[in-house]
Amino acid sequence: MKKHFTLCLLVFCCCSIFAQNTDKSTDKKKVNISLFSLDYGMQLPLFDLSKRFGVNSNMGINYLLKTKNNLLIGADAHFLFGNSVKEDSLAFNLSNSQGYVIGTDGFPAELRFLERGLSFSGKIGGIIPINSNKPNSGIMVLLGAGYLQHKIRVDDMNDVVPQIQDEYNKGYDRLAAGFMLSQFVGYLYLDDKRRVNFFAGLEFTQAFAQPQRPYYFDTQTIESKQRLDGLVGFRVGWVLPIYTEHTEQKYYTR
Repeated sequence: MKKHFTLCLLVFCCCSIFAQNTDKSTDKKKVNISLFSLDYGMQLPLFDLSKRFGVNSNMGINYLLKTKNNLLIGADAHFLFGNSVKEDSLAFNLSNSQGYVIGTDGFPAELRFLERGLSFSGKIGGIIPINSNKPNSGIMVLLGAGYLQHKIRVDDMNDVVPQIQDEYNKGYDRLAAGFMLSQFVGYLYLDDKRRVNFFAGLEFTQAFAQPQRPYYFDTQTIESKQRLDGLVGFRVGWVLPIYTEHTEQKYYTR
């Protein structure tokens, strides 16, 4: 994950440097712009999700097309991750009377429980300029709809607990997935010199997730009720704008 993100960041930086040399005649009027961005968010879980996880981080890639009328349409993909898992029953059925999970090597196993998730969504919205000299920047409002998936990643650090490996792991991971809605309100800034371009704001997410596992090994129960999961947090993104309009050329005859 880190290697892929670093590679994307390097490519993004190179593209940003190249983009700075593009024509700047469109800075004072509303134009069509393709907005590519990398972003990071920190989120608090709400509703059912707050019973399972604590604060999580969120990284992703975005594409938005901004029209001359300052309308926005696009899509994004994000990876969720965190290390705060609240459910205390995990691996309870594997523990001895002292509360340890003993591995095949005869020693207490080192287990980690982490939050992992993915989301994909389409977006639509608009830009409301607040400075007449920057008609392509302003308050950004976005509405989204898509798919959200989350689970508990159960890591056996030394591979000594066969009861949670391979297919057995699915009995503990609490995988859930379903339809998602999102709302974003923030500010988009596009620099006249094309060097510093970013957005920042608040994001709200609601997901109607359905449990994907038929049976939980630790609690020996079945979860079939649809979940209402929520997230709220702050998101900031580094934007690469590609301007699709160029200077109008005029020709004169003698």
